[in-house]
Amino acid sequence: MPDVRTPEGDNGLPKPEVSPYDEAMDALSSLITKRSRADKSNKGDRFDFLFDYLKMLELDEPISRMNVIHIAGTKGKGSTCTFTESILRNCGFHTGLFTSPHLIDVRERFRLDGVDICQEKFLAYFWWCWDRLKEKTSDDVPMPTYFRFLALLAFKIFAAEQVDVAILEVGLGGKFDATNVVQTPVVCGISSLGFDHMEILGNTLGQIAGEKAGIFKRGVPAFTVPQPDEAMSVLEEKASQLDVHLQVATPLDTNLLSGLHLGLDGEHQYLNAGLAVALCSTWLQRTGHLEVNYLERTTSLPEQFIKGLTTATLQGRAQIVPDQFIDIESPGDLVFYLDGAHSPESMEVCANWFSLAIKEDNQQQNSNNHPHDSSRASHELVQSCHRETSKKKSMQILLFNCMSVRDPQLLLPRLMNTCASHGVHFKKALFVPNISVYYKVGSSALPPTDSQVDLSWQLTLQRVWENLINGEKGGDAKSTDLICEDGKDDTEKGVRSCEHSTVFPSLPLAIKWLRDNVKQNQSVRFQVLVTGSLHLVGDMLKLIKK
Repeated sequence: MPDVRTPEGDNGLPKPEVSPYDEAMDALSSLITKRSRADKSNKGDRFDFLFDYLKMLELDEPISRMNVIHIAGTKGKGSTCTFTESILRNCGFHTGLFTSPHLIDVRERFRLDGVDICQEKFLAYFWWCWDRLKEKTSDDVPMPTYFRFLALLAFKIFAAEQVDVAILEVGLGGKFDATNVVQTPVVCGISSLGFDHMEILGNTLGQIAGEKAGIFKRGVPAFTVPQPDEAMSVLEEKASQLDVHLQVATPLDTNLLSGLHLGLDGEHQYLNAGLAVALCSTWLQRTGHLEVNYLERTTSLPEQFIKGLTTATLQGRAQIVPDQFIDIESPGDLVFYLDGAHSPESMEVCANWFSLAIKEDNQQQNSNNHPHDSSRASHELVQSCHRETSKKKSMQILLFNCMSVRDPQLLLPRLMNTCASHGVHFKKALFVPNISVYYKVGSSALPPTDSQVDLSWQLTLQRVWENLINGEKGGDAKSTDLICEDGKDDTEKGVRSCEHSTVFPSLPLAIKWLRDNVKQNQSVRFQVLVTGSLHLVGDMLKLIKK
């Protein structure tokens, strides 16, 4: 493993009070060239540069020998990757997993045997790649952009660590994604397709499917899940052109889990689990580790598969975290339900999960069958909190933000209507900007002060929400004249409250508001759904899981 280098300033002397990790984050941040992914120049321009970078890093040969499982999709690709890695790790293989985005620390993107890469190894491999690329790139072939560098770093890590299998999650699309520099994967998978990143991938399911199918390689088997007809026909056409044997993986039968439950919560996860089983079975066969095709066995699964599926964990998806830092006797009075849903379809899935989860929690059912968080301690805390607060009235609050390239007119109605179909109605919606900024990586990066934050997008979200509420109550949803007030005192500077919603200039202010309300309403349990953006979920986890 390469040595970790010492950070130096411009004068050659060590930089004061800057850790080696912070310096690496500063260097990585310098590769973020666009504030918005909707930039029209961000459409796979010069994909061929990736092959130049591989040569510079002497990774072209190692990557050709790597046993890769490549997974694209709109919804569920991260969960599918997580299930796949967990299954193969429990089968005894040395695994590497590359996913995106990260929620708290960039090292989450690189997992070795199910654990985030340690800081020492991360820094060693980071600077090894950085220094060589800095030395060999030029005006003609410039430094790779942010995500491309991270993908190259993943290839370096997995090659140097000699993993048995590398599971790669596509960042965006497929055809021009940095992970698609892999030319000989063992098997490919495409999870559920829907409308997301349309500013880049196209406005129809067919166009989006065409971009995702860009990961297909001639003669390499591929699996997908049941798709809408428009998407499936494109996948089948692309597969036929490349002599790809494309199969549809059926959702996992719950009876195959020996009475246990999937490690990731939600009915939709059985779709992702079925795809993961198909990918793992095929990978094992094609790499000579398995003679029996488990896809043909409908009555049982190997013990290692069951363990992998039931112990898989993934932060920020259907995750329940009670607030442990509120100064009251019953911390279960404030519980956060976190899900990084950000497409119309995933909004519906999120709303179904939230509605069912709060009903189960309120009814005090045996939630041992539904582990809500990756840590047993948090799970047990949820249970003790439930016992203490079982007689209290519950109130649902929405904490929301989404990227401005997404359409809140598609997201918020789907969320509201699905919850309403379960009899769940939000008392208040809180809109906040993300702490994570698009041009800076690193948990130590200070967010802008509240007075510097542009809240115009959050005010737009608030107007959409108020109009929806008004329409739900029988008013004219398109012509609502909002009656809102700005915060009066210094502690509420930038706060804008309407009847059913409030905009806060920062997430910490919103959390403070929630905690204050819990203290003032001791007879009420606050159940807060945090959704709309994985970045928002990551920001929340940083603040409530210290």
